[in-house]
Amino acid sequence: MVDRPLRPMFPKGMTNEVQIIITLLQCDEQNSTADLAITAASMAIQASGIPIEAPVSAVRIGLADDGSFIVRPTFDQAENGDLDLVVAGTADAITMVEAGANLISDEVMIKALDFAHQKIKQLCAEQESFKQQLTISDRNEDVVLRGEASALSQELLDKCLSDEDFQAIEGVGKKEVKTQLKTLKNKLIEFSQEKIDSEEVTEKDLKTVFDKKFVSNMRAKILQNNKRVDGRKNDDIRQLKIDTKIFNRLHGSGLFQRGETQALSILTIAGPKSAQLIDDPDQAEYEKPYLHHYNFPPYSVGEARMMRGVSRREIGHGALAERALRYVVPTKDDGFPYTLRVVSEVLSCNGSSSMASVCGSTLALMDGGVPIKSPIAGIAMGMVMDEDSGEYKILSDIQGLEDASGDMDFKITGNKEGITALQMDIKIKGLKLELLAEALQQAKIGRKFILSAMHEAIPEVRKTFSEFAPLIITVKINPKDIGAVIGKGGEVIQDLCKTFNAEIDIDDDGIVLISGQKEQAEQVKKAIEAIVYEPQAGDVFTGCKVKTLKDFGAFVEFMPGKDAMVHISEIAEERVENINDYLKEGQIVNVKYLGLDKAGRQRFSIKATEQN
Repeated sequence: MVDRPLRPMFPKGMTNEVQIIITLLQCDEQNSTADLAITAASMAIQASGIPIEAPVSAVRIGLADDGSFIVRPTFDQAENGDLDLVVAGTADAITMVEAGANLISDEVMIKALDFAHQKIKQLCAEQESFKQQLTISDRNEDVVLRGEASALSQELLDKCLSDEDFQAIEGVGKKEVKTQLKTLKNKLIEFSQEKIDSEEVTEKDLKTVFDKKFVSNMRAKILQNNKRVDGRKNDDIRQLKIDTKIFNRLHGSGLFQRGETQALSILTIAGPKSAQLIDDPDQAEYEKPYLHHYNFPPYSVGEARMMRGVSRREIGHGALAERALRYVVPTKDDGFPYTLRVVSEVLSCNGSSSMASVCGSTLALMDGGVPIKSPIAGIAMGMVMDEDSGEYKILSDIQGLEDASGDMDFKITGNKEGITALQMDIKIKGLKLELLAEALQQAKIGRKFILSAMHEAIPEVRKTFSEFAPLIITVKINPKDIGAVIGKGGEVIQDLCKTFNAEIDIDDDGIVLISGQKEQAEQVKKAIEAIVYEPQAGDVFTGCKVKTLKDFGAFVEFMPGKDAMVHISEIAEERVENINDYLKEGQIVNVKYLGLDKAGRQRFSIKATEQN
């Protein structure tokens, strides 16, 4: 979040390396430090003398129950409220947005962005004021700008290729467009070969001016003709392909394809003990029961490269997709104690893969029988703007070329009415709220279209889990029996888990959660019910082990973890003088519960039963 709002503020074409190191020295464990870090980074750049367009500040905003906005909400307010919004910008415009929201309306989101921008203006003014106290050395002379291609290369391009050649470049897929570009580039190189051989011009310069010309024409075509390189109008969505239950062995699966971007999302369901434990430097340790991971293998874009672990892209896109569905995934408080993990494998990519993974995740969760509150779809919005005239066009469902050559990447997720997540990055100096409101409205139309297509593929959440998914059974026991279920040193509960390959979780109120395959979970339930069973007068317990012999009677384990004291008078019909003549430790006997005596003590008998 620090890099994204600051990058557009440096001089265009600047090639110097700039490193900002943010060290967290202290935190109160109540508030996030991310927004402070952005403002601090901006101030550090200005104090260094490196040229920057304007001060950048950031603020975190929450939403109170009464509809008012909270500046710098605590973790608790952000987690339990309906909005967690980080906005960065200059005094004039917004440059970055990162938000999670509980299906709030476009109107509320715009009000929140406006509220945040008013605070940003104050912080930028404070930065300007603080600068006046410093002696700052101007470092404009140290800036190295990317070299421009030679005038001759531009002249050769203009002679060889016309605007019509570039305007004619069009194709639904990347391969079609690349083939046409390669043909024209080769034509330019062949036309200029004599100049290349004489070293008057380089192939690199020719390719630079060629690429610049293609981008310029592509943008002009959008601005003037409302037509994109793949033939779509500015608000058109690429062709969709949607499927579920692709692999029967999986707990849930969903395939979402939009144009050439294809994501396969896979759901795995587990018990509550599988929740991820998060060690956050800003706040106290906490558990996360819903996880989303995003994988972007090199083959998805036709590349071969080393795979050295998770990239920044994969972490960021995974977090965005997770945030998009967090508000609609049921929790333990909703009576759904499962841990859920969705993995989105990007199989092919031509832009908007993070939004494809959001749609795929919805499909996988619904396919797996998870009762989400609402299906969620995502769409990436783009923009092309002529900064001189201010003319712009907003693009729905951007593909790779439009992301790389456009001025905005604005990702929006939600259902047909409300928003669950926003992420915005821009390459120009900032955007006005009116433009953001227009982008949100156009995105809502796109979301409705996508959600309708998803509804056709899977109209509702499946009624049952996959046969391969674990089942969680809830048992309520008396808190006084918790020790009996756990056993000495945990031996009883550990034996149950091992025997039935299940997980058992017990809270202090006596709520027992058993997770495992259906048959095994049912067996564990029966075993626990047996352990905590309160005997009724006349109950006979068979196969009980004699644990200890005393002069006055025998202690017999009549249920797992529960011992009964059988008085010496209840061992045999005749008078027993020496208990060792009748019983041995480890012997298996049957006992009968006779009820409570006058002192309220349980009475058991061996002689009242038939022995094997």
